[in-house]
Amino acid sequence: MRLSTVFQFIIIAVLLPVVAFGARIRSIGVPYVQNYPKTVYQAGNQNWAETRDGNGIMYFANSEGLLSYDGHNWQLYRLPNGLIVRAVAADGKGKIYTGAFGEIGYWSAGKDGVFRYTSLVKLIPKKFPLKEEIWKIHIDEDRILFQSFGTIYIYRNGRISVVNPPLPFQPYLFLFKAGNRYLVERLNEGLYELQNDKLAFISGSNVLKSGILSILPFGGNRYLIATSKNGLFIYDGASVTPWATQADDFIKRYQINNGVAIPGNYFAFGTILNGIIIIDGAGNVVQHINKSSGLQNNTVLSLYLDKEQNLWAGLDNGIDRIEIISPLYFYFDKSGQFGTVYSSIIHNNKIYLGTNQGLFYSDWIAQNNRPFQSFNFKFVAGSQGQVWDLSLLDGKLLCGHNEGTYQVEGDKISKISSENGGWSIRKLNDNQLVQGTYTGLAVYRKDAGGNWVFDYKVKNFSAPSRYVEKDNKGQLWVSHAYKGVYKIRLNADGRTAASVKYYDDKNGLPGGYNVNVFNLNNQILFSSNAGFYIYDEISDKFFRYNQLNNMLGSFRTANKIISANWQKYWFIDHGRVALADLSVNGRLKLDSTSFRVLSGRMVKYYESISRISNNLFLISIDDGFAIYNDDGKGLTGNTPLPAVLIRKIERFGDKIRTVKRRNDIQLPYKENNLRVNFSLPYYRQARVEFQYYLKGYSDKWSEWTTQTQKEFTSLSQGDYQLQVRARVNEQVSDITTLSFSVKPPWYLRRIAFVGYLILVVIIYYAAKRYYQFKIRKHQQRLQKKLQAEKEEFVKKEAAAQEQRMVKLKYEQLQNDLDRKSRELANSAMNIVYKNELLQRIHDEITELKDAGGKKLPPEQLRKIQKVIDDGMNDERDWVLFENSFNETHENFFKKLKAQHPDLVPNDLKLCAYLRMNMNSKEMASLLNISLRGIEIRRYRLRKKLGLEHDQNLVEFLMAL
Repeated sequence: MRLSTVFQFIIIAVLLPVVAFGARIRSIGVPYVQNYPKTVYQAGNQNWAETRDGNGIMYFANSEGLLSYDGHNWQLYRLPNGLIVRAVAADGKGKIYTGAFGEIGYWSAGKDGVFRYTSLVKLIPKKFPLKEEIWKIHIDEDRILFQSFGTIYIYRNGRISVVNPPLPFQPYLFLFKAGNRYLVERLNEGLYELQNDKLAFISGSNVLKSGILSILPFGGNRYLIATSKNGLFIYDGASVTPWATQADDFIKRYQINNGVAIPGNYFAFGTILNGIIIIDGAGNVVQHINKSSGLQNNTVLSLYLDKEQNLWAGLDNGIDRIEIISPLYFYFDKSGQFGTVYSSIIHNNKIYLGTNQGLFYSDWIAQNNRPFQSFNFKFVAGSQGQVWDLSLLDGKLLCGHNEGTYQVEGDKISKISSENGGWSIRKLNDNQLVQGTYTGLAVYRKDAGGNWVFDYKVKNFSAPSRYVEKDNKGQLWVSHAYKGVYKIRLNADGRTAASVKYYDDKNGLPGGYNVNVFNLNNQILFSSNAGFYIYDEISDKFFRYNQLNNMLGSFRTANKIISANWQKYWFIDHGRVALADLSVNGRLKLDSTSFRVLSGRMVKYYESISRISNNLFLISIDDGFAIYNDDGKGLTGNTPLPAVLIRKIERFGDKIRTVKRRNDIQLPYKENNLRVNFSLPYYRQARVEFQYYLKGYSDKWSEWTTQTQKEFTSLSQGDYQLQVRARVNEQVSDITTLSFSVKPPWYLRRIAFVGYLILVVIIYYAAKRYYQFKIRKHQQRLQKKLQAEKEEFVKKEAAAQEQRMVKLKYEQLQNDLDRKSRELANSAMNIVYKNELLQRIHDEITELKDAGGKKLPPEQLRKIQKVIDDGMNDERDWVLFENSFNETHENFFKKLKAQHPDLVPNDLKLCAYLRMNMNSKEMASLLNISLRGIEIRRYRLRKKLGLEHDQNLVEFLMAL
C-alpha cells in the first residue's frame, strides 16, 4: 500500500505464536482459497491485521472498525469517531486490543455479556501524547506493546509507560516478534531489540539500510529478515548476511509487505503487487497464490496463520482464507483455454486434459521434492472436438473422442478407431478391450508391438453405450446413454451378440432413466436416483442393495463409482464426491467432508478421477484439475475441534429481547420462550453439524443438524442446562454448556404465598363480618317482605272489589245496550210495520169503488193518499231512529262521515239499516222505495265506500 510518508511503502504484519503440526506444502497447483468479499462481511475494503482469541473467533483490523467472524456470523464493532483500526491482538483472556489514529484500548465482554470498548488513551503520559497511527500490537505475558512510527507504549498493571523515544527524523518502522525477541527498525540506523522496556542496538544490522518488513524465526538462533527492496537476509545473532533464493527476483520486483512462518520450515510472504509467495527452508519457491489462482486482490496488507494452519490474508479489498496444508490443490484455467474438462490423466511425465475443445498436455515433474512449477498447457494437434475418456491400459494411453479413439504418445495422437463417441473402455481379457460408443460396442486387440488396434464392432447391438462392465460369467452389462440397462451374451468368437435383454422398471429397477452399471469389489452394481441395485440371476430381477445404501447415507444416489486403490472407491453423486474405504469387512468408512470444495466444480455425468501414484489422485474439474493427497489423515487430522460457542441468547414473548450473558440467567415466566444461536469457530470447508440436549426439557440428544439456531418454547418454571456439541465428518467436539432458569409466575413465588396467607386471614374476617351483615340484611328483608305482602294483599282485595264493581257496571251497561238495541230494533220494526200498514191502506184506497161499483176518481183520493205518503215519509221517525241508533252504536255516523264525507242522508240511512242487518224488504219499507231501488242504492253505496267486488258490505259496516 503506497503512502506519502518518510518511506516509500507501509508494510503491515502481525506475527503471533503458532502452535500447529508441521506438514508438507504441495507445489502442485494451488491450495483452496475461500474468499470473503466485503459484500459478505459488510464492512470496509481494507483489512490491516488479524488475530484469534481463546474461543477461536477471528478478529480483523478493518477500515471501518473491529470485525469479528465465528465461522458463521460476521459482526462489526465501530471505534469512537469511526476510526480505522490498524492493529489488533487478542490476549487469550477475553480482551481484544486495538490501535488506531490517536487511539489505543481493548474490547471485552462485561458481566452482562455485552462487548464494549475501553479506551486507554487517558493513561498515556502527557509528555508523550498519541498523535499517530498504531501499526503493531503484541501481547507479551503481563505487558501489551503498542507501536506507532514515533513511539512504543507499554501497558502493564493499569499503567502506560513509554520506551525511550527515537531521535527527531529517525522514526521507527515496525516492531516484530521473532520467537521470544522483540525487534524494531529505526530508519537509517538498523535494528534494535526491546530489552527490559529499553531499546538496545543490534550490531551489524546497519547493513540492512531500511525497509524491514518481516522478521521470522529461521531455526536455532537465526532469523529471516525480509526487506522492501533488498531481498532476504539471515541474522545469526552476530552478523547479517544476504540469503539468495529462487524468489529473489520475485521479492524485489513485487515488493514484500509482510510475512509469517509456517510449521514445517516454510515461510509465506505477502506482496504489494502479486499476492503471496511461499518458500521452504532451502529457498525454493513451493507456492505462488495471486488473483489468477483465487485471491480477490494482489495487494496483501496482512498475513496470519491460525493453529489449524489456515493462512488468513487481509487484502486491500477483502479477506481470504487459504488452506495451505490441505489434501486438495488446484489448477484453474483462468484464461479459458481449455473449455470444459471432461477427463484428465498423467502419463510419461506429462499431464493430459481432455476437454470439449480437444486434448491438452503439459510437462509434469514427478520427483517427490518437486519445485514449484507453473504449467504451460499446449494443444495436441488433430484432437479438436470432445474428449470423453482418457484411459491407461497396459502402458498405452487411449483417448475416447467424439470422432473415434486415438492412441496418445507424447504430444501426438494416432487414430485407431473411427467409431464415434468413445465413452468408456474396459478389459475383456489380457489381449482384448471392449468400448462403449455412440452406436454400440467396439472391440480392440493387442498387436505384436503391444499397441491396441481396432478389431471389430459387436453385431446385433447398436444402442448408445455409456458404461460397460463384464460380470464373472463373461456377460456384458451395458447401460444405455439415457435409459435402461442391457445384458449381452456374446457368441463363441465374441463378434456377435447371441442374446440381448433390456431391463427397466418392469424388472425391478426404479425406472429406465439414469441407470448406470459399475464394478465394486468384483460385484456388478447398478446406480439410480433411488439408490444402488443388484441383479439376481435366478429370478432375473433387480433388488435394492439396502446394506450398501444404508452405509452410504446420502451418497446412495451416487451416479458414478471410480476405483481408487486398496479397496477404496470414489462415489460421485451429481457433483458431490466421497471416498469410501471398504478394507474392513462389513464396514464402510466414507469421507465426504474433505471434498466439499469440489461440489459444483465437476462436470456432471463426466466426472473423472485418475490415480497418479499410491496416494495421489488427479481429479477433473470444469475449468482445470485438482490434486488429492490421500495420506489417511482426512480433513481434520489429529487436531481437535474447537468448542461450540453460544453466540446469542434471546427471549421472546410480545417482544424479542437479547439476554445478557452472566452466571445466573433467569427468564421471566411471561417470556419463557428462548432462542439460542451457536456456532463452531471452524473455518475449513466442511459440513458442520450440531446436536443439542436441553436437560429439564427433553430426555435425549437431538438429531444432527446444520442449523445454528434453536428455539425452545413454553418452558415451564425450573432450572435448565443446554448442552451443544458439533461434528465435522466423524469428529465430535467437546460439549458446551449453558445453564439458565425460568422464574415461576408471580402467583407462585414465596412472597405471593405470604400474600395468600394474609389474604386468607383478611378474607376470613371479611367473610365473617359479611355473614353477620347478610343475616341482618336478611332479617330486614323478611320484615319488609311481610309488610309488602300485607300491603299487596290489601291492594289485591281493593283491586278485586274494584273489578267486581266494574264487572257489575259492565254487565249493567251491556244490559242497557241490549235493551236499547232491542228498543231500536222494535222501533225500526214499528216503523216498518207502520209503513207497510200505510202502504196497504194506500193500495186499498186505490181500489175503493162507489155505490155503482166504479172506482173513485183520483181527485177524491189524492188528499187521503197525500196524508198516507206524508205518514210514510215522516222525518220524525228517522230522527227518533237516528237518536236511538247513536245511543246503541256510538259515533258510527261520525266515523262514517269522517272517512266518507260524500255520503248523503239517504246513504247514511241505508248504512244504519245494513249495520242492523235488515233485509231488503224491511229497508225498502223504511225508505219507502222498491226492492229494485234498494239494490240500486246498495250498488251506489259500495262505489262510494270504495269496496272491492268480493268484499261484503254488511261486514264492512259492522267493523266500523
